[in-house]
Amino acid sequence: MNDTELLADRFQEHRGRLKAVAYRMLGSLAEAEDAVQEAWLKLSRSDAHDIENLGGWLTTVVGRVCLDLLRSRTRRHEEPLDDTFVPDPVIRPLSTVDPEQEVLQADSVGLALLVVLEALEPAERIAFVLHDMFAVPFDDIAPIVERSSAATRQLASRARRRVKGATPSAETDPGRQRQVLDAFMAASRAGDFEALLAVLDPGIVLRVDSGPLVGGAAASKVVRGAQPVAEQAMLFRQFARYMQLVSVNGTVGVLNAPEGRPQSVMGVTVVDGRITEMYILADPERLAALDLPDLTG
Repeated sequence: MNDTELLADRFQEHRGRLKAVAYRMLGSLAEAEDAVQEAWLKLSRSDAHDIENLGGWLTTVVGRVCLDLLRSRTRRHEEPLDDTFVPDPVIRPLSTVDPEQEVLQADSVGLALLVVLEALEPAERIAFVLHDMFAVPFDDIAPIVERSSAATRQLASRARRRVKGATPSAETDPGRQRQVLDAFMAASRAGDFEALLAVLDPGIVLRVDSGPLVGGAAASKVVRGAQPVAEQAMLFRQFARYMQLVSVNGTVGVLNAPEGRPQSVMGVTVVDGRITEMYILADPERLAALDLPDLTG
């Protein structure tokens, strides 16, 4: 085995963690993979013998790549991202355990948290993700965000307050999550409006991200309140028979795939036996790019 192959093997040992870091920073699986690949290219052009802590070095590189991408997004969007934006979900069958997927889902990074992270300033997001999710010291984060250690600590603290104030204390038991979603699917399939209301929190917020090309009733939208959300479920009840339960970012969610063609993926937040948040990705282009599990078996 030559030096390049040895280096590739060493890099592979860190790949899962690097992708998990990048995914939390970017909310996009494709961009996370690009950031990891950029780290490999930089490593392959460097003198690895001079790198004492390869994992730390690679995390720093990924952090800088992600920061550049986040800043680029900010420059492209004169206004903040639309409220309908739903990050890329990590999807797998409920019954299987894939080691790389488990790394992506470590610490239960739900869609609700990723949506909140989208609202942070780029440097805040980097500082929070690296320190609070991956225990990277502030002294190591400071050069990435080009701040002092004290200023970096303040970035993470500010982000932490915003995250804490915007993310509810959700149900973590998969069995109870499944009970709620089973009830939602049964009500949707039966067209039972009252049963839908019973499983939806009065203050529920539904976000549907259908992308820029889908219009009409299926267009991107934010819907608030149990009755309007139930009305949306009734509007699309003809597709309810295609719903199937999957794991979405480590919690129970729903994949809708008529004739095996993915139409939407839904993640939810469950609190006290009711759904308080729904996040539906229905953008055909983004769905086509996701690594969806084979659920036919």
